[in-house]
Amino acid sequence: MVSEGKDAGAGLLSLGGRVAVISGAGQGVGRRIAELMLAHGAKVAVNDFFAARAEQAAADLAATYGADMVAPFAADVSDIAAVHAMAKAIGARLGAPDILVNNAGNAGPGEIRLPERPFWEEDPDHWARWMKVNLFGVMNCCHTFTPGMVAARRGSIVTIISDAGRVGESRLEPYSAAKAGAAGFMRALARSLGRYTVRANCVSMGTMRTSIAPDGVTAAHDAQLAKYVLRRFGEADDVANMVLFLASDASGWTTGQTYPVNGGYSLAL
Repeated sequence: MVSEGKDAGAGLLSLGGRVAVISGAGQGVGRRIAELMLAHGAKVAVNDFFAARAEQAAADLAATYGADMVAPFAADVSDIAAVHAMAKAIGARLGAPDILVNNAGNAGPGEIRLPERPFWEEDPDHWARWMKVNLFGVMNCCHTFTPGMVAARRGSIVTIISDAGRVGESRLEPYSAAKAGAAGFMRALARSLGRYTVRANCVSMGTMRTSIAPDGVTAAHDAQLAKYVLRRFGEADDVANMVLFLASDASGWTTGQTYPVNGGYSLAL
């Protein structure tokens, strides 16, 4: 884990004076990203679809880092009008963000179930739930927050994708397509933003332990784990540390890239 403490905000990883908005930060990996950025000096806007979850996460973090450093903002990132309204509220409360972490994903709010039938027998109406948050949510947030970064000529965008978008996963075709689309969008956006010193990168996750119930490890999970070079599922810190690096000046000459944080489930050139 990246070191924290009173001196943690110093050096290349310092985010002092920065403002970060993190989608889906009410729990899990997103919440840990928010905590790590606060520990390194950034002000943080905690977004979540559910207001209560955003408020609880922000309250917990404020107890350590101060109420002036973190605030909750409920919004559905798949609704661009809601994202615009959230951006206005963030600007008034914390200042203009120059860090955007597109962390909200999966199938959006509610219960997530894998399709029971193969893709070619699915109802196409089911695809939208995966596309809206994983692709259009990313595009909505980038469309909303990049103008401020361009004007300031400084910024870092980090989008959380999945190995499903890099190598494909059966029974997750729409999800794989959405994540691959988000990665392609970020590469294109990086080319457009580079002249303004705004960077755009992706972090590709493998299976995270936070997505598995404590008593939910099954034989299927054990079989999946056998495919990992490092024989464990991911922890929130694994992803948060990489996001911190990509948000900070430590990665100042890095853009348009996808970094797998996946225990070696798939290997990149």
